Amino acid sequence: MRSRLLAVTFEADDPAGAAGFWAGLLGREVVEDAGGVLLPGGDAQLGLRFVPGRAGRLGANRMHLHLTSADLDDQRHTVDTAIGLGGRHVDVGQRPEERHVVLGDPAGYEFCVIEPGDDYLAGCGPLGELTCAGSRQVGRFWSEALGWPLVWDQGEQTAIQSPRGGTKLAWDVWDGTPEVPNRQRFELLPADGDQRAAVDELISLGAARLGVRDDGTVVLADPDGTEFRVLSGDRPG
Repeated sequence: MRSRLLAVTFEADDPAGAAGFWAGLLGREVVEDAGGVLLPGGDAQLGLRFVPGRAGRLGANRMHLHLTSADLDDQRHTVDTAIGLGGRHVDVGQRPEERHVVLGDPAGYEFCVIEPGDDYLAGCGPLGELTCAGSRQVGRFWSEALGWPLVWDQGEQTAIQSPRGGTKLAWDVWDGTPEVPNRQRFELLPADGDQRAAVDELISLGAARLGVRDDGTVVLADPDGTEFRVLSGDRPG
């Protein structure tokens, strides 16, 4: 395994504002660098990065974050904190009996505050899951690419998790087709600093090379055609 997941990147018309929202909600530090605004994960929690670009459009995003709750008071506190920071309630067709709360962040991306007692996300930490539009094939691709074992593989649904635990990554086939090109994408670092070897391995697993950016970042697509990026080996992270 030659790549590690540094962050999931979100385009935003106000990256600093979006980062401030999530830093306040998750209690994370904000690190500004040439790549945008990073909220490092640590302790097996997924990192979040915000970069200049088009704001998300509710109902047309490829990825959703799921936050966990210790109890009902904790769930209410998380929701109230999000609203106070600039979030809003979103109707995505959830049924009245469903106990999770769907919100939108200031950059236009949906996320869910999951009810307490969810066994699937038990022990995953506050940022329990990133769920993505994608096929079973792409879930298995990312399992191989990151060296994360499959923790769910039923029908079209797959999920993987770091051997250290923490945030799960999940894929399922969603109704409708998310907008392309995507506003959200994975950002990888070569595990040993060798970007070329990392890219070669990803291509051998089924990725397609799309190009190279001016800063040396290599742009690839996973087997579903969803863009992701491999940073140069000298990038911090």
